[in-house]
Amino acid sequence: MAKKAKAIVIDPNLCKGCHICISVCPHGVLEKSEVVDNRGFFLPKVVDLEACKVCQLCEMECPDFAISVASLE
Repeated sequence: MAKKAKAIVIDPNLCKGCHICISVCPHGVLEKSEVVDNRGFFLPKVVDLEACKVCQLCEMECPDFAISVASLE
C-alpha cells in the first residue's frame, strides 16, 4: 500500500521562497502562493495533499530545512 501524507508543514520563518520544493515534487503537491509574506516572499503552499506519496524530495532538497512531511502510519 502506498504511503499517504498526513501533513506538509512549511515554516514561514525559515522559508525564503526559493521554490525548489515546488520544482522537485513529482506529484504537483505544491505551488507558489499568490500572497506575499511580511518579508516580501511568495512562499509555497500545499494544493493537493492527497497526491503526496511521501517521497520527501521537497524536505530533502530544501536548503533552509523549512518543510517537513508527516506520513500516516
